[in-house]
Amino acid sequence: MLTNAPKGTKDVMPKDVYKWQYVEKVFSEICEEYGFKEVRTPVFEHTELFTRGVGDTTDIVEKQMYTFEDYAGRSITLKPEGTSPVVRAFVEHKTYAEVQPTKMYYIIPCFRYEKPQSGRLREFHQFGIETFGTGNMLADAEIIGLAYDFLNRLGINDVELHINSIGCPDCRRKHREALKNFLLPKYDQLCDTCKGRFDRNPLRILDCKSPVCRELTQGAPMMLDYLCDECSTAFTELQKNLTAMKIPFTVDPGIVRGLDYYTKTAFEFVSNKIGAQGTVCGGGRYDNLIEEVGGPSIPGVGFGLGIERLLLVMEESGVVIPKPEGADVLIAFMGERGKAYGLGLMRELRALGIRTEMDVLARNLKGQLKYADRIDVKYTVVVGDNELDTGMLLLKDMRNSEQREVKMEEIKDVLIEKKGER
Repeated sequence: MLTNAPKGTKDVMPKDVYKWQYVEKVFSEICEEYGFKEVRTPVFEHTELFTRGVGDTTDIVEKQMYTFEDYAGRSITLKPEGTSPVVRAFVEHKTYAEVQPTKMYYIIPCFRYEKPQSGRLREFHQFGIETFGTGNMLADAEIIGLAYDFLNRLGINDVELHINSIGCPDCRRKHREALKNFLLPKYDQLCDTCKGRFDRNPLRILDCKSPVCRELTQGAPMMLDYLCDECSTAFTELQKNLTAMKIPFTVDPGIVRGLDYYTKTAFEFVSNKIGAQGTVCGGGRYDNLIEEVGGPSIPGVGFGLGIERLLLVMEESGVVIPKPEGADVLIAFMGERGKAYGLGLMRELRALGIRTEMDVLARNLKGQLKYADRIDVKYTVVVGDNELDTGMLLLKDMRNSEQREVKMEEIKDVLIEKKGER
């Protein structure tokens, strides 16, 4: 057990971590281009934040949260999603008193106890963005546009955008009654989880993964038919904005999302490359969440995007992530004098921004050159007693095996020039 990672978790080893660094870099860059600034929140929060924000009828709260009591008896939960903690930080730091809108992004680990499968782990990682302070559909279109541009910048161009409106509390009240009337004759056939949702939140039944419940909800009343004038106008405006931005979309009345805090806009980017777990990115509007967790009445909108699932889609789509290059230089030394000189030169080269290595196993010269080749070093500098006595170092190009002598006082300038050529 000591040498196995816990079930549902996964190590990211150096041979693969460059893929994560690449997508994180692209995400951070595009967020900055869109005017979003990074926020970092704790890995755990008070449990009540999620029961009030996410909703106690969701699978996350009912079945999946990693919750425990700390030594003071307080109920603490490892965060299962990113929006509620950012909302909490927004309220705690009174960011609502600053110029609005507030636009933030984050890259976080999340934790949910569920059956591990392709693209879904118990510890997973998520990109997310949130915009607070405006109910205008321009904000909804902007975050959808950011997700669309991000996926395209990564080379993922075969995902589909599905949008829906799940209305406001007034819309949902009417839809809720119609849905309950529709489901009541089928109540005995629903799964136990959905029976528990019937009175508390029947809309969540439409999101059940049970094939039986999916069949039973075919033909159920759809929220789009119960939208009030304000929600209907907002949904029409969103579609106009997306059309103006030349972002293709499909209106999908079946999207309800898995979190209770959503209002009005709900959307998903869906891929057919990863089987049943096809949602790559999902989000929407949550105009009541900030008030629900104790802040002022301020609207918000955002999305979450799973990194593991994203990398899986990239792999299935044939996207090649550029591998990092090897070190610029390896100093191959012989003898104590060569080692001492090499250590000093290595520090000077690193200070100049030249990625420099020395063989800490202190192999013989042949072994050091073989090691340089295996780790894809571009050049080697050979230094020993003879080189130090003559003042001439041997510089070898590991790509074509060409080599020449370079004066000791010129080696740094030569390597700086070589780095510029690459």
